[in-house]
Amino acid sequence: MFTINETNQTSLEIKKSNFISTVFHVNNVDEANEYLKQTKKKYYDATHNCYAYIIGENQDIIKFSDDGEPGQTAGVVIMDAIKKNNLTNVLVIVTRYFGGIKLGAGGLVRAYSDATAKVIKESIISKIEKFIEMKLIVSYDNYNSIINILKDSIIINKEFNENITLNCLVKESNKEETIKKLIEITKNQINIELLQTLNKTIN
Repeated sequence: MFTINETNQTSLEIKKSNFISTVFHVNNVDEANEYLKQTKKKYYDATHNCYAYIIGENQDIIKFSDDGEPGQTAGVVIMDAIKKNNLTNVLVIVTRYFGGIKLGAGGLVRAYSDATAKVIKESIISKIEKFIEMKLIVSYDNYNSIINILKDSIIINKEFNENITLNCLVKESNKEETIKKLIEITKNQINIELLQTLNKTIN
């Protein structure tokens, strides 16, 4: 699964109609609604502000709107483009200023598809990886050995007391292998606690 972390905007002119596409990263429906509200206020004089958003680890939350365009020619087209790129936690709004030439249903579908594809193509796409947060407690003697094993992990906290406590993020796919290596290298002289599973974007 992938996402887009930064707001980006592109524009496309088709038969004198201007299509302004804006993509936002959203974590929940409230954020999506706030961006929609801001965009509609900014482009209050536009003919249409069509949109689609997909939110959730399994793309569970989906909503789209044609905003006055003929049914099935805008919102669902934007949604399909988001899905095609396997994106989630993304809102795309395509703002249209009508140029006086009607495009017809087929023309509208192509226009909204092209406008959405363009803003996605010109954005930085990040992969969403699932991580396990681990809390590790080891002696000073074992510190250098475990740091070498954790070189591909993300260390988020270190505490140096009687022993050393590390909090690190390990890719879920590497969890079992990492635990096995940590136990082996320390001859089981390590305390390993699994704290939580979380998603993190990797550029």
